[in-house]
Amino acid sequence: MTRVLVVDDEPQLLRALRINLAARHYDVAVAPDGGAALRQAADWHPDLVVLDLGLPDLDGIDVIHGLRGWTTVPIIVLSGRTGGSDKVDALDAGADDYVTKPFGIDELLARIRAVSRRSALHDAELAEIRVGDRVVDLVDKTVSGGVRLTPTEWHLLEILVRNPGKLITQRQLLTEVWGAKYLRETHYLRQYMAQMRKKLERDPARPVHLLTEPGMGYRFQP
Repeated sequence: MTRVLVVDDEPQLLRALRINLAARHYDVAVAPDGGAALRQAADWHPDLVVLDLGLPDLDGIDVIHGLRGWTTVPIIVLSGRTGGSDKVDALDAGADDYVTKPFGIDELLARIRAVSRRSALHDAELAEIRVGDRVVDLVDKTVSGGVRLTPTEWHLLEILVRNPGKLITQRQLLTEVWGAKYLRETHYLRQYMAQMRKKLERDPARPVHLLTEPGMGYRFQP
């Protein structure tokens, strides 16, 4: 049974989420603040954390940092903060996804299922990743159909496909591929993603695998 730790300071929301998740056979624990969340995570070792950013004692970003100091448990942020910078900060801190309040329970459950399916890809899986009509082999660095990618395209693609379904921020991609001095060069990403879509997507104008999250980053959807 999947263990889910829900962290929020709204008692009614905690109760509603606990009931809805338990009804779908999740093992649920709740915490009303950041300190309790960190203690509960250390003692209980959840499989997934649903975390509000606006907590009474610690900011949710600090809780993410605290968790990431020792665990890779998936974290879905649940927050009333709608600003793009808040989302980027949470994702850069190590969150896996971000749901804005108010939200539908079906949407949250879908996000939980998607995050739960993610796992580290092994070499055997990396040798056959489908992107549209193409098969990408990250081990041998080949693409079916004789498609050729540049070293930079390979680097970008590898980051994305190793994190299926996860939003990777512009900041993270620019830092890992070009270096910290290039954080403002978001046009690099637009240009390279356009090139990769032309090579890998069935319809580059309507991509279904190499997706843009406007103002935030990019996502590989298997």
